[in-house]
Amino acid sequence: MRNTNPCQFFFLQMKRLCPFFIIGCLLSCNNIEPAKPPEVAVVKIPEKIDGKVAELLQITNKYVTENKGKLNDSVFLLHADLLNKIYEEGDFHPIWSSDEKWTSTADSMYSLVHDAKLYGLFPSDYNFPSLANIFSGMASDSLHKKNAALWARADIMLTDAYLGMAHDLKLGRLVKDSVTLRVDSLVTDSFFVHHFQEALAQKNIRGSLEQLEPKLKGYTDLKAAIPAFLDSAQLKKATYVFYPNKDSASLMKQVAARLSELGMIQAAGDTGLLREGIRKYQKQNNIPVTGRIGEKTVNSLNNSDWQRFKRIAVNLDRYKLLPDTLPHQYIWVNLPGFYLQLWNDDTLALESKIVVGKPLTRTPLLTSKITDMVTYPQWTIPESIILKEVLPGLQKDTNYLKKKGYSLTNDKGDEVFTSSVKWAKYKKGIPYKVIQGSGDDNALGILKFNFNNKYSVYMHDTNQRYYFARSSRALSHGCVRVQQWDKLAHFLISNDSLNAAPNVNTFKTDSLKAFLKRKEKHVIPVRTKVPVFIRYIGCTGINGRVKFYDDIYNEDKMLSERYFSNKPVI
Repeated sequence: MRNTNPCQFFFLQMKRLCPFFIIGCLLSCNNIEPAKPPEVAVVKIPEKIDGKVAELLQITNKYVTENKGKLNDSVFLLHADLLNKIYEEGDFHPIWSSDEKWTSTADSMYSLVHDAKLYGLFPSDYNFPSLANIFSGMASDSLHKKNAALWARADIMLTDAYLGMAHDLKLGRLVKDSVTLRVDSLVTDSFFVHHFQEALAQKNIRGSLEQLEPKLKGYTDLKAAIPAFLDSAQLKKATYVFYPNKDSASLMKQVAARLSELGMIQAAGDTGLLREGIRKYQKQNNIPVTGRIGEKTVNSLNNSDWQRFKRIAVNLDRYKLLPDTLPHQYIWVNLPGFYLQLWNDDTLALESKIVVGKPLTRTPLLTSKITDMVTYPQWTIPESIILKEVLPGLQKDTNYLKKKGYSLTNDKGDEVFTSSVKWAKYKKGIPYKVIQGSGDDNALGILKFNFNNKYSVYMHDTNQRYYFARSSRALSHGCVRVQQWDKLAHFLISNDSLNAAPNVNTFKTDSLKAFLKRKEKHVIPVRTKVPVFIRYIGCTGINGRVKFYDDIYNEDKMLSERYFSNKPVI
């Protein structure tokens, strides 16, 4: 041991005394944090700064990759692996600056991040606060320009910002849902890298990013209305009031905070002043003045401009779940807007008011095609309605069906007398069909449109046509009631005639009129199967203004909270 230095001797002794010592050392070595890029690296000669920036870009990329995207406490990069690939291919040369000057593409990229809200995006997602500090520092302080570390940091942030905006404009931030039709198998990491390189080669950053956006009319109309919205919006962080809330103290604390933000109350601790503030707010917003907190008051309190902007962001992203192009003919049903539109070769051929499902019996989102129409249809009541309404009604009164005008049949189609059944024994359903016969009083009205779907819903006329006079029309059991059902039916029949092969006899509109006049049940096939899109779009752009609809199923609220709850206001 004479040739062993003291450190080696200590290590050998610890290894002999504690065999786990060496294992611990190895594990500690593996957990060593990667070396942080320097905060300051001053280069006094401008011609040499790009070389130093390249050196620091290599260090920074390595650090960010090993640190899973985190550059420092305020900067997180979402595309670390892609960044490394891009800079490796370019030998780590700076992309956005040269000789202590920003390139024109850098100015364009910075401007895009600054204006991200115009695209329904959040500047903070692309590290705008940190970029703004660097850009303003470079503009006002000559020492900043000599700090190669700042140029390297800004370079990698701008590249990550491009990749982030490209992803969010092309694919959105919402995860795929049951009605997503977007095909993005070709939109790989390589797609975004190639797109970025083309944008740099063409020196067209804004145009290349806007090229990725949906070209759908609904998207472009809503996006076009954002500038007018932002011009008058007061984007401030607002306390969100959660309702219903079992904790009444927590609820009133949230209400007090929100009213204080709106200038309705000065002190949050006085119950009397809080009640008076609630009354004042209700009076100013055309809500029944009760001094108590209910759903209408809470919905109004939560309807801040910042919350509205998040709704715009959600709904722009909903269009990104659709295919790049829609069929040349299709029916568009917007549930919170309470309208149906029939589009024919980019022309709005028909628009109609609709009635949709109540919050407890929602109309589902779906994509299908009209297969046929039925005149004077019967209504076979769905199992869900039987469980919620019919069975409890029969358990209270065996004459329930007779009063409703319904009949009961067994699996052979034979009518069953309700008084002969012991209804108390059924809990989860009944072994019978409940049917409402055809006629003017039928809930489906005198015509229905069938389309294949797993929810057993359809579009139809209604015997409650007075519902169309209401502004809020979430009133059905889930099917879509169409005010202009007759115009839609005539379009489908005429459309079949126009698209029929020569010498093929098609159904005539006169026949439809005759069936309806005679009150006869007939199934009319639709050969040109027009697609149906039932969607939830909570706001739209109309004449350059954003029109917000009541969030009838709280879908906008849910998605806003899920994806955008912690976004800082910038």
